[in-house]
Amino acid sequence: MAAPIRVLTAVPICDGHDSAINTINLEFIRHGIEVVYLGYHRYATDMVRAAIQEDVKALGISSYNGGHVEFFSEVARLLRKQGADYIKLFGGGGGTITGNDDVIMRRNGVDKIFFAGTSLADMVDYVHKHYGGPHKPFRGSKPNADMQLARKLTEIEDAYANGKKKRPTPKGRKSKKSNHGQTRVFGFTGPGGAGKTTLIDELVLRLLHREPKARIAILSHDPSVVGAGALLGDRATMINSQNERVFMRSMATRGQAGGLSPATEDCLMLLAGSGFDYVIIETVGTGQEAMPFQTGLVHKTILVMNPDYGSRLQLQKIVMLDLADIVVVNKSDQERARTATSEIGRRLDQNKQSQILVSTVANRHRDAGVDELCDLLTEQNV
Repeated sequence: MAAPIRVLTAVPICDGHDSAINTINLEFIRHGIEVVYLGYHRYATDMVRAAIQEDVKALGISSYNGGHVEFFSEVARLLRKQGADYIKLFGGGGGTITGNDDVIMRRNGVDKIFFAGTSLADMVDYVHKHYGGPHKPFRGSKPNADMQLARKLTEIEDAYANGKKKRPTPKGRKSKKSNHGQTRVFGFTGPGGAGKTTLIDELVLRLLHREPKARIAILSHDPSVVGAGALLGDRATMINSQNERVFMRSMATRGQAGGLSPATEDCLMLLAGSGFDYVIIETVGTGQEAMPFQTGLVHKTILVMNPDYGSRLQLQKIVMLDLADIVVVNKSDQERARTATSEIGRRLDQNKQSQILVSTVANRHRDAGVDELCDLLTEQNV
């Protein structure tokens, strides 16, 4: 796949109207655009920080609750303050934004407002026409560390997308684990809906609290639509990724099967060489056949499962149960969780390996299971 346009979309604080932005997101990805969706009820600082780390061409805001003149203007001001005004700002808000508002917002740095009645096709055409092409170079003072790192990651991804680099074949690929240095790398995989993103977010919270100087990077993957763009939505549920010690990058698979991007290994090597203490890789929601971490990419592989995986026959066909270092039964407060934990435990016993089974409720405050998982992943560093 050629390198697509990347944009970030979000809904401001105190605004829970996400129907419009969801419709626009889907239209964008159908026309080859990668959309990093930050979710709703988001602060201006959240949007700017995410846009810089994701190295998007533009930031789109959907605002229906009023206050748009002030909010859009604040986002534009923060982009300029960070030296990131190469990221264009656009948005809309149905009938809440007037022509007079538009004049003020444009004067304050907003690139484009789509008014009520604008067709989805016109929005797509505008994004392709005005936000396509190569990334603009940094201007003015020296870019900050997040900007430089984000641009290097973009260059790696785009090199693969444009055919300048090829992913090594399994036979020609060497294990790169030894090149991680002091960086600990954890790989999370599992079916969609198992709660991987929420579990990672809770793990990040614990790492930040336990190690006040630790820096964490997250590479989070979502699937590309065949022949089109991708909806990269993990940031919408990543609350703790906004911490200044966390760098998060959303990646699309861009035509590659298996749950990772063609550029994942090289992006990991860049992060490992950039002083991060931990790198967490999250695959897309995978099926029975996926084995994304077989090349020595990570130190620990964590398979996250939902209690409702089906029958015991289905359990026998999940290949990752033979390969994972830690298996997590998330949502263990559900009715079937006890049975699921027992069946998975017996399945792991048959492997006769040193695999560990953990039960968690990732969306529960101070869950003891997530504490246990954090202990297991950091025990070599204590």
